Amino acid sequence: MVIFLLYYVKLLKIVNGTSTFNSYAEQGERIMGKVDENKKKKKEALFNTAYELFVTKGINGTSISDIVEKAGVAKGTFYLYFKDKYDVKNKLIAHKTHELFTKAGAAMEEAGVAGLEEQLIFIIDHIVNELVDNKALLNFISKNLVMGALRSALLTGESSDAVFYDKYMMLLENDSHTYTDEDVMLFTIVELAGSTCYNSILFEEPLPIGQYKPFLYRTVRLIIQSHRTT
Repeated sequence: MVIFLLYYVKLLKIVNGTSTFNSYAEQGERIMGKVDENKKKKKEALFNTAYELFVTKGINGTSISDIVEKAGVAKGTFYLYFKDKYDVKNKLIAHKTHELFTKAGAAMEEAGVAGLEEQLIFIIDHIVNELVDNKALLNFISKNLVMGALRSALLTGESSDAVFYDKYMMLLENDSHTYTDEDVMLFTIVELAGSTCYNSILFEEPLPIGQYKPFLYRTVRLIIQSHRTT
């Protein structure tokens, strides 16, 4: 449909001249804008519906037919965005993880936290508290916090998903210290926090999360300090 509209606008320019073309071009742009908006709404509907079904029925108990029927879209629309339900799950993990990190980053800026060490501790603490309050989300993400973060920031190719990684690089640049192997440092910290807090929040192993936090944050500080070069 978009290709047809572009061809139509081009034809109008040839036949009717610039003035008429500009008028129809504006109409064409508005139509294409509505098309893009509708596509975005359908994708969001699929995302939201799939998440709701995955956390209530489990991925094995959820079919693609369940998702499209509840979302109110055609099955063909589903395959425009996703390969299968496992593709939806992976992208949802990236999407939900992106939301967690973005929200934590915004809270950090509002609080005016300074220094990379304190900033990363703040972000982790904010995310941990969010997961304590939303165990359904924690169960869904499972121990894939780091995979979701890295997929969201590095692999999707969507600019909005690179926000956290870009912000992390900015925090590094603005810090009074310099660091080596920054990507490894981020991976290690997020992997440690994601995997250990999962067990601590859900199973109180090795300790309930309130008691475990000081041990976690002390280790995170040591990791950060070990990557400092100046």
